[in-house]
This record gives sequence, structure tokens and C-alpha cells, in this order.
Amino acid sequence: MLNIDGRTGEGGGQILRTSLSLAALTGRPFTLTHIRANRTQPGLRPQHLTAVHAVAAVCGAALEGAAISSQTLVFQPQVAPQGATYRFDVANAAQGGSAGAVTLIWQALIWPLLFAQSKSHVTLHGGTHVPFSPPFHYLAQVVLPLLRQFGIDSTLELNAWGWYPAGGGKITAVIQPTNQLHAPTLTVPGTKLVAGIAAVTNLPAHIPQRMANRAQNLLIDAGFTPNIQPVRERGQGPGASIVLWLPNGGFTSLGRPGLPADQVAETAVAQLLAFARSHTMVDEHLADQLMIPAALAHGTTRYTTNRLTRHALTNAELLRQWLGVSIEIDGELDQATEIVVSGVSIRHDNNG
Repeated sequence: MLNIDGRTGEGGGQILRTSLSLAALTGRPFTLTHIRANRTQPGLRPQHLTAVHAVAAVCGAALEGAAISSQTLVFQPQVAPQGATYRFDVANAAQGGSAGAVTLIWQALIWPLLFAQSKSHVTLHGGTHVPFSPPFHYLAQVVLPLLRQFGIDSTLELNAWGWYPAGGGKITAVIQPTNQLHAPTLTVPGTKLVAGIAAVTNLPAHIPQRMANRAQNLLIDAGFTPNIQPVRERGQGPGASIVLWLPNGGFTSLGRPGLPADQVAETAVAQLLAFARSHTMVDEHLADQLMIPAALAHGTTRYTTNRLTRHALTNAELLRQWLGVSIEIDGELDQATEIVVSGVSIRHDNNG
């Protein structure tokens, strides 16, 4: 039984999600205390509780403390990860609906399901473009292409948009099992091509057009060649966002009542330009998210990022605790940094 203190580092939900993934993958049980102790609403929220039940379903885990607001969880896997057809809805944990981020639940599920015996089909209902989480398009256009360099075969589809606070979004994923991941060789993106989507639901069509136009003009002025699509869709509630991406980097800005569309676009463009000017390999969020596949892979993954986050430091410490993996971080918090992960070579036939 591994005992984990949820107050470690940034003290958020990532400690829970990483622990769920690695428990299901390795078969090792854990007790997590002080869950999300550093948050204004500590304990399990609907998104986190849904992730607990989702990963538990994959490995038949026995649970203690799986309830809203619980600050202690005992998670004991009973079987190796099982490839199957799964459906999870954050609203089931929220008693009346929730926009909890389904993208974060996907992040907890993909690692054990990659090492299952068979293919998995996963449907997730909840928030697809919500604060403090990667939007669907970041996963589909930035994360997945990079994961494919590790040998990961997975697809993602957006079936319905879900914004805060209404939720109601839906994504579907197909995850093919693999025998082993392999460390890729990463490089600094050299392209000036920027793709993106400026999207709204239940709002006037001029809003996405204004976001797209403002972003395109700013990017052209900065020497880039943008292709940003304005999109107007329907959803359970109104929402607006722009997501821009280039290889190894994604940049998001969400709209809110009273915030001009131009300012929404300007925020995302500023993020992209800061990354491009740093001449580093991956954005600050990828630097964090790459650590798990790099830790599981065969070989050494080396990359640079424009900004070292407390999230990344926390994940590194947690992975060392779970796997004994070597993660070297050469840089200071909030500065450009090099990260070197020497993978432990998890294999399918060793899992169980």
C-alpha cells in the first residue's frame, strides 16, 4: 500500500489522477490523504469522483472514501486493466449535472487502458471546454500527435460541446493496446503555420468571426501563417473559446460574459507568441503531461519547455514515488527548463 499526501506540491487533482492511472497499471494499491487540500473546495469534486469510478471500473478496484468532498481515498486494484466499452457521465456524481472536465478523466484512463488485453471504446459526458483543464482540441490537435511518437494509437472525437457551468458535452475515444512505449526524439517546432478554431455555442455568429479575425491579424503581423476556423454550434448552454495550435504547443482562451471577443483572441495569441519566442520544444502544459508516457517508455525522453510549472514539479515527484523513475529537471520555477526522463520500460506482458 502506497501512502500519498495530497498536500504535496501544488496539492491539486493531478495527484489523484496520476495515482489512479499508476495504481491500475501496476496493480499497487494506495491511500491518498488530504485530497486537494490546497484548493478552495478541498476533497473530491464531481470530476474527480467520476475519474475514481472510471479507473476503478477498468481494474475492478475496491474503494473506500469515494464520495463528494471526501479527503481520503483508498484504492485497491483487483485485476489487470480490462479493455472494454465504457461510458462515464460526470452528472452521475454531481446530483443534477456538472461541467467537470472530461478531458482530465481521459488523461486518467488512457495509461492503464494502453496496457490492457484488448481495445477500449470510451464515452465521456461532461465539460469539454472548461476552465483549469485542457480543452478537447488541445488533446486532439496537440497531445495525441505527440503521443503517437511514443507509439500510442488512440483517437478522440468531439460529439457535443460542453461549457461551464451547463456541461452536457460528449467525447468518444478509441484506445488500442500496446506492448511497450518508446521514447521519441523531440525537436523545436520550426513551422510558422498556426491552426485554430474560434467557437461558440448559443451565441451570435459574429463572435467567433471576430475572435478568428483578431487572432489572424495579430499572427500575420508577427510573421505567422494562420488558418483559424470560426465555428458556431449548439450546446446545452452558451460558451465561447479560441484554441490555437502548432506542433507541440496549444494555447486556449475562454470567453465569459462582458469580455470582448477581441480580448479573448489576444490572450491566446500572446501565449502562442511567448512559446514561439522561447525556442523550446513543448509548451508548459505538455511538459507536465509528457512525464507519464516518458516514465513508462523504453529509453530516455529529453525535452525543453518555455516555463516550468509547479504542476510539473509535483508530477515528477509523484512519478518518482510510484515508479522509482529518474526525472532530471534543469531549470527554475516559471523559467525555461530542460527535462530528462529515463523511462522504466513498462511492458504489456509484465502488467498484472
